[in-house]
Amino acid sequence: MAGQGFWDAPESARTVIDESNRLKSWVEPWAELSGQVSELEALVELLEDEDDADLAAEFERGLGTLGQGVDALELRTMLQGEDDHREAIVTIHPGAGGTESQDWAQMLMRMYTRWAERHGYEVNVLDLQPAQEAGIKSATFEIKGESAYGYLKAEGGVHRLVRISPFDAQSRRHTSFASVFVYPLVEDDIEIEIDESDLRIDTYRASGAGGQHVNKTDSAVRITHEPTNIVVSCQQERSQHKNRGTAMKMLRAALYQRALDEKEAERAAIEESKAEIGFGSQIRSYVFQPYTMVNDHRTETKIGDVQAVMDGEIDPLIEAYLKRAGA
Repeated sequence: MAGQGFWDAPESARTVIDESNRLKSWVEPWAELSGQVSELEALVELLEDEDDADLAAEFERGLGTLGQGVDALELRTMLQGEDDHREAIVTIHPGAGGTESQDWAQMLMRMYTRWAERHGYEVNVLDLQPAQEAGIKSATFEIKGESAYGYLKAEGGVHRLVRISPFDAQSRRHTSFASVFVYPLVEDDIEIEIDESDLRIDTYRASGAGGQHVNKTDSAVRITHEPTNIVVSCQQERSQHKNRGTAMKMLRAALYQRALDEKEAERAAIEESKAEIGFGSQIRSYVFQPYTMVNDHRTETKIGDVQAVMDGEIDPLIEAYLKRAGA
């Protein structure tokens, strides 16, 4: 990078820097753990010579910190998929059930936003369709940061909520469903062929909550890829040109994921989950009443503090899935 002419090609320079940073993110934690091991070995030698309660307590603390670091690095070694290092695009749709499911979809969006904030990731909302009474009709957002897709791929599927509905005057218990789809954010260096003649591009007026217009021009863009019937939309910017560019990025990501699904012979299962957002298809259940429990049905991981999970503490669920997938 210090060589002459390195910055003459900014795009190539950025690619090299990104790769360098990615390698550092592996080397530096390993070097830090090695340093902690050396420090603990020195403490052991001291404890062999003298019985010191303070040194023993320091050793216990250091051992705990080392264990956490090893666990974190072990989890990262499970992200060895071709796209696991990429950033993510997340799409959430409510299932049948009207307002109740729409509210649940918004709760899931908040959960993933809080998770991203805990990890220092950036969240950019690309498209948000508010529901009339409460919740959302759909949401698509980017989560930008190293390996966001590798972690969040564990979240793809149908999520089930059981609670006393705040929208039911008789306070009855309701079951709601929402689907989550996670795609790797595809960089420009990956070739995805898109024929412009296969696209139907519609523009419309971007709207906010309660039907209030974000602006008075047709700046929002919806693109339909007719051969696959994939539909993406974006109303993030006031500029139609920028929204179109973002929508094309979303389409490329969706088409790339579709190609991966077909290659791995998994497309049929994914399409089935899209078609049936309901009983029997859920990957995880979130129960608020009559007891509190989050249960991942793939790994049988159970967490009693459902509120903590809804506040973004989903790492144990993700870790269990990755360990099971890598077993």
